Amino acid sequence: MITQNEVEFFKENGYLLVKEVFNQNEVEEMRNAVDRIIVKAAATKYDANSAWTGDYLPPEEMKKLVLKGFHDVHYHDASFTRAAIHPNMVNVVSQIIGPNVQLHHSKMLVKPPENGAAFPMHQDTPYFPHEKHTMLAASVHFDDSDMENGCLCVIPGSHKAGLLPHMGKHYLNHKEYPLSMGTPCPAKAGDVLFFNYLTIHGSDTNRSSRPRRNVLFQYRDPMDFPTEETHINWGQGLMICGENEIYKEYKGAY
Repeated sequence: MITQNEVEFFKENGYLLVKEVFNQNEVEEMRNAVDRIIVKAAATKYDANSAWTGDYLPPEEMKKLVLKGFHDVHYHDASFTRAAIHPNMVNVVSQIIGPNVQLHHSKMLVKPPENGAAFPMHQDTPYFPHEKHTMLAASVHFDDSDMENGCLCVIPGSHKAGLLPHMGKHYLNHKEYPLSMGTPCPAKAGDVLFFNYLTIHGSDTNRSSRPRRNVLFQYRDPMDFPTEETHINWGQGLMICGENEIYKEYKGAY
């Protein structure tokens, strides 16, 4: 899927957009799964608006925004399990992370039309910090994404600065790191944006008449250990490729 030059681009810039990782049949299968999960969740007490709060937008605009975000979607539909271990995904992450790769978690982020919530600039690191910073996100696009419907924006090379102070662990100071600093990463359905968990990224509000549906898979080297016991799920550590060099008995969360 990617060349050595693209691997070097990722190392230098902290992100890489890979085209056509999934074909349209695979995209449609996962898109339908996302829609089913939203419907099922709406009938339970676990449904919620996952839009971030803060002062990065005016209060009157903030209260209108909606984000559907559910973690560990591979527990809910097998299409996401197949996606996590898809040969094309393995090809990319094994070249960037190394021959041994684990799945840390997955999550679904859906911005509905017209009022899909923004994500201010942030790093993912505060949520699940690790020793060696091998963690990366693979954001799978189920819809064509552009600035109008809130595509991801990244600051190239920002991963080299290390972990920065966040406001309440959620986002960077929007006056110091406005979204306009980011490089937009428009993508087509089936494309995947890979980025290091230290890379500063964010996205604007979905102001279009189209949804923006994504699922993220977070991958790591199994020898890259967490520095905090946080963001744990009971299926953590699924080997995507290679081997886990340390034998231990897995009971519950890792």
